[in-house]
Amino acid sequence: MKKLEDYVVSIPDFPEKGIIFRDVTSVLQDAQGLQLAIDTMQEKIQDLEYDVVAGPESRGFIFGTPIAYNNKKPFVLIRKAGKLPRETVSTSYELEYGTATIEMHKDSIRPGQKVLIVDDLIATGGTTQAMIELIEKLGGQVVGIVVLMELAGLKGREKLEGYRLESAVCYEGK
Repeated sequence: MKKLEDYVVSIPDFPEKGIIFRDVTSVLQDAQGLQLAIDTMQEKIQDLEYDVVAGPESRGFIFGTPIAYNNKKPFVLIRKAGKLPRETVSTSYELEYGTATIEMHKDSIRPGQKVLIVDDLIATGGTTQAMIELIEKLGGQVVGIVVLMELAGLKGREKLEGYRLESAVCYEGK
């Protein structure tokens, strides 16, 4: 039986020399790989009680929606600025080369709701910190974060101390 890591294609020196790019599309384009990814992520949080699943575009949508569906929970979109049609809350955060802004509909999380964040990857943790900030602005409580892949060498987990973070696959390098 193949392991999840067997479905991930690692590309050396992309996008720059010394970086090993972990390609999530190789998991998605294999039916067994995709099923294993969703099943593994769900197993990591099977004991967690939550009301809502939230995920960022675009790959958080891919992994978060089936988890929400399988567990009969609503799914909340977190999008880049300017993509949502109703009133939103937003936050900006630092990237390696600049800033980014994400937003959610203002009515997407009710005060006191327990929220599970689902994404494909955690690297430095900046995007996840921004998502937590948005959810907490709306009165939600982040009770867990589950990702397909964790790049431990970039120390994102350290920025999320105090939050439960589960990863299906953990790579020690960058």
